[in-house]
Amino acid sequence: MPSAPEPAEYRPETPISELADWLGDPVAPADFPETNVRFRNDRWAAAVGLGELSDSDWVRHFGRFEPLEGNLPQPLALRYHGHQFRVFNPEIGDGRGFLFAQMRDRAGRLLDLGTKGSGQTPWSRAGDGRLTLKGGVREILATEMLEALGVYTSKTFSIVETGEKLERGDEPSPTRSAVMTRLSHGHIRIGSFQRLLVLEEKEHMEALVAYCLEHIPGPPPPEDAPGREEPAVRLMHLVVERMADLAASWMVAGFVHGVLNTDNMNIFGESFDYGPWRFLPKWEPGFTAAYFDHQGLYAFGRQPEALHWNCGQFAIALRLLADAPPLIAAMERFGPLYMEAVGRRWRWRLGLVPKGGEEDGRLVGACEAEMAASGEQPDAFFYRLRTGGATGEIAQLLSAYERVEDTHPYWSEGAPESMLIDEVEAIWSAIDERDDWQPLHEKVARLRRIGDAHGPAPVPCGHISQNSI
Repeated sequence: MPSAPEPAEYRPETPISELADWLGDPVAPADFPETNVRFRNDRWAAAVGLGELSDSDWVRHFGRFEPLEGNLPQPLALRYHGHQFRVFNPEIGDGRGFLFAQMRDRAGRLLDLGTKGSGQTPWSRAGDGRLTLKGGVREILATEMLEALGVYTSKTFSIVETGEKLERGDEPSPTRSAVMTRLSHGHIRIGSFQRLLVLEEKEHMEALVAYCLEHIPGPPPPEDAPGREEPAVRLMHLVVERMADLAASWMVAGFVHGVLNTDNMNIFGESFDYGPWRFLPKWEPGFTAAYFDHQGLYAFGRQPEALHWNCGQFAIALRLLADAPPLIAAMERFGPLYMEAVGRRWRWRLGLVPKGGEEDGRLVGACEAEMAASGEQPDAFFYRLRTGGATGEIAQLLSAYERVEDTHPYWSEGAPESMLIDEVEAIWSAIDERDDWQPLHEKVARLRRIGDAHGPAPVPCGHISQNSI
């Protein structure tokens, strides 16, 4: 079954405007010397009614950032605080990006278009507000691979090369520049609430809670949850559900985000903001993606812990509105929710009909043990098991499950697609050295076949809609 989204009409709607006076700052985009379109995500553009834009209109809106019809008249750089490697920093916000537009999709969900590399804002500090072209290419590859593997992720919507030469300490310089546009459910972060707590802006926090509950709704808390009618408590339960599922989805995908600061966590449980990411070359809990993560705080195996800790910071912020016990009760759901989500997503990746319970736990444990012992790359491991290559204990455990019907040619090709760092660097080298974009476009096409072969992704937890972006 195809994984591509359904086309829709363009439906602009900007409820963020009601919060704009205190949530962000109006800003102007940078005036770039060049605007060369390098990537446009036509299938997701069609899903929000923008697929028919001409190349010149695409440049006007996603290179020059002229407002879309009926949308925000001026970009908005959002304000937030955050814990960065668990050290609180009040001096942050959208320093090289802004919220550009909002619209609804075919299912009525509110979606945002936000940027990275679009110029300086009041929150840039000493930064230049720019993005390297390599950073944009890496984000395309991360989001396309994660989408194919069922992760609830932002989508790389557009990359426009901007003709500037940037100096960076972590890659050969000068290097090429770009501006990126993302499509996502929203950019309200845990850090947005942390800022309001520090400033003791209770009324604004109440308004932000109401905005999140109205425009990105989710199921109610459990019947026995204390304080379940309070808006802040309801949102706390949704964030816990979403973060537990997000952590599980990264683990099943063998993905290491690298920088899980509270300002990098939106409250919709959506994976975004890809910096030093990696996919595992082997199943190694201590594997880190960021060269500056010297203590391994955000190592692969510690990602669930990191997201749980971030949920705790969200609960602390919500103490401005709610008592501690109901918030703690929501926090206590994280562990069981995470384990259930791992089992659900593990089954999906192996092509198993849902079963649940202890059998899922035994299967996951046996698979992790075999991957750790063998050193087999996770994508190859999942592919081998899904195509009938299981042996021993795992084969016995799999025999208790009913399998989905795998008819896509991908499952008969003998080897899976992966996204390891050597290939990422090779794709970038082709662009950097020869301006050859063909390897990137071919890789994106192959990654989308992974999603087609797996079929519809698991529904992300903590959302009302039975569709995911």
